[in-house]
Amino acid sequence: MNKSGHPAGGGDGLIAALAGFCMRRARSLLMTYALVAVVAGALGVGAFSELSSGGYTATGTEAARAEKILADRFGASTSDLTVYARAADGVDNPAAVAAGRRLEAWAHMQPGVRHTASYWDGDRPELRSADGRAALIRFDLAGDDFTAMRTAERLSPGLRQHSGTLAVELTGPTVVNAEATRQSQHDLLRAELIVLPLTVLILLLAFGSLAAALVPTAIAVCVVTVAFAVLRLVNVFLPMSVFSLNIAAALGFGLAVDYALFVVTRFREELADGCAVPDAVVRSMRTAGRAAVYSAATVLAGLAVVLVLPLPFLRSLAIAGIVVVALGAAVSMTALPALLLLIGSRTDSASQALPWRPVRRGVSSQSRESHVWKAIAQVTVARPVVLLGLSVLVLLAMAVPFAQARFGVVDARVLPSDASARTAAESISRAFPVDSERALTVVLPEADVTAPASLDSYARRLSRIPGVVVVSAVTGSYQAGHRTEASGTSQSRAGATGPGTWVTVVGQAPAQSDAARQMLQRVRAVPAPGPRLVSGRTAQAADTIAVMGNRLPWVAALAALATVAVLLACTRSFLVPLKAVVVGVLSLTASLGALVWVFQQGHIRFLVGNFAVTGYLEVTMPVLVLALAFSASVDYELFLMTRIKEEYLATGDNKQAIVTGIARTGRLFSAAALIVAVAMGALATSGISMLKMLGIGLAIAVLVDATIVRGILVPAVMQLAGRANWWMPRVRRHPVKDPAPDGARAHEAMTVSSSSQRATSP
Repeated sequence: MNKSGHPAGGGDGLIAALAGFCMRRARSLLMTYALVAVVAGALGVGAFSELSSGGYTATGTEAARAEKILADRFGASTSDLTVYARAADGVDNPAAVAAGRRLEAWAHMQPGVRHTASYWDGDRPELRSADGRAALIRFDLAGDDFTAMRTAERLSPGLRQHSGTLAVELTGPTVVNAEATRQSQHDLLRAELIVLPLTVLILLLAFGSLAAALVPTAIAVCVVTVAFAVLRLVNVFLPMSVFSLNIAAALGFGLAVDYALFVVTRFREELADGCAVPDAVVRSMRTAGRAAVYSAATVLAGLAVVLVLPLPFLRSLAIAGIVVVALGAAVSMTALPALLLLIGSRTDSASQALPWRPVRRGVSSQSRESHVWKAIAQVTVARPVVLLGLSVLVLLAMAVPFAQARFGVVDARVLPSDASARTAAESISRAFPVDSERALTVVLPEADVTAPASLDSYARRLSRIPGVVVVSAVTGSYQAGHRTEASGTSQSRAGATGPGTWVTVVGQAPAQSDAARQMLQRVRAVPAPGPRLVSGRTAQAADTIAVMGNRLPWVAALAALATVAVLLACTRSFLVPLKAVVVGVLSLTASLGALVWVFQQGHIRFLVGNFAVTGYLEVTMPVLVLALAFSASVDYELFLMTRIKEEYLATGDNKQAIVTGIARTGRLFSAAALIVAVAMGALATSGISMLKMLGIGLAIAVLVDATIVRGILVPAVMQLAGRANWWMPRVRRHPVKDPAPDGARAHEAMTVSSSSQRATSP
């Protein structure tokens, strides 16, 4: 058996063989990595020009099918781009009319424009502002969200150039996505300028050695650089969100640094125990490297299950996470052994010269134990019931706001308050009596427009629904059950190649409010003259949330099963994986409660930066926070459990193993958590509220996990469980028996030599 208490050979043998191979070819391997990083850097630079934004609503829903029919059969769907045109002398002035018609005619001829509608091309009073000084031109663009965004970017300069006497502003989903893309590029550059120096500083404080601090940083930079290039290549086959680059950068500096941090720490401790450099590398890879592999496998499994959710945006972010984690594990398992062999004892050579040596006085040079974390662990195992109860109460108190969580999808308020697309959307909402964002479109694909009586009756019933302002159909406009005027656009509402039409229902309430969703339910409940599908902003949001609600339990179950399986294989314990899942759910619910309190309810905005309080959480962000934070939680769980188990196998004393394991990993977890929190928290400086929410959520989750959970909750549970921590059914090949006190010395001799037992955490 190896010194970590696991059978020699098998996975450990492969890890040792890989480490030996990399050390034998250290210089050529590192030169290859340097060349790959340079090429990848050149390729990744252009990623921002090719990746785009969008995909925030679910595919395959009723609303999505309605949009497709509207576009394919009728040449109309929910507006992708809206031109807000203002004229000082009014939009009915001959000069404004001529300019508006010329602008629409030019736009209609451009590639990618499927349909246009404006106040000036017919009887469309709803596209004229109440004061008569502004009018709208709406565009339906071809392709999916990503393609439409590129079309909008291409059209924008021409729309401003051909506006004539009109003053124009652009908004709509595609323009919001385009501005979000530009903002994310600016945010990423700023985040990296924050993260890189802070990461080096934290590692310097943790290691006291410049060489040791630069190794994890170099690994992270390599991983992020290559990840950008890979994501650009993936975008050729599958549209990727530009935000995947932000996620790749944050995760790359988070997890990749974590993996290297634990391996380098173990390497230094092996050297301190008298191992030669090659032996120290192999031992470090067999312990900390092994834990990193299992951690990466758990994270990959957790992110892979997110792919079953039918949101292109969420899928692209999950793919970005998978790419980064896989690269992080691969580079750590290959480049690290080579780097450590070449650097050797220099990883500790600068400790005596650095000016911040006094901050390390709390760590014994002999045992590398943190006196602070040791004291915390001793208090916890001495009073496990009391401290377990207190920690659970704290987490439950943090989770309370989550009971009031509401969810929605992205709109213009995701942008900074001064973004032009957001200010234009807000101006339209104030100036126009009928806001398209508040409209539902009822598609009747088999309706007979030559027999209008049934359509007339249907439209009258719809107009009686509470909260409905006006209903427009091929038969006319309706309010409160009465037809107010005949339609002047009946021909445009008839199917181009057969039967079918659509009805527009405009409500009073904001698109994603509870009142709007109640109106949607009532509209769908009204009997229609044949099959019907409902679309519109409210319908898209409601259908997306419903799909997420239906599939999330399955996603959570798959993630839990994958986590249990990986932890079972790594720890050879039946209880530890189950405990990890339960504790993870508790701590993550607390993090989501904090998100509701900050972003949905709008508390402490002065601390996290200005953002629009919409009254709901963007539906994809909690899912992403859960996936990534749970992954980080399992990361720490693996390193802590392998360390505690190693001590337990050496001594047979459960209490002492817990105290020693935490004392020798606590300081390391503090540094690792701080690095992840900095990497994720840098997202909080973003002007995009989604990235701000993701960064704050992950930073809170990681810090809670590294303090309350690892410092108090986990050791308290393990102390109460006692020997059951390492129980495993007899079906496995090499059961780990609890060594009897009298046999502890013999068991220790069987597992490792007395000198190697002094090695510390991974």
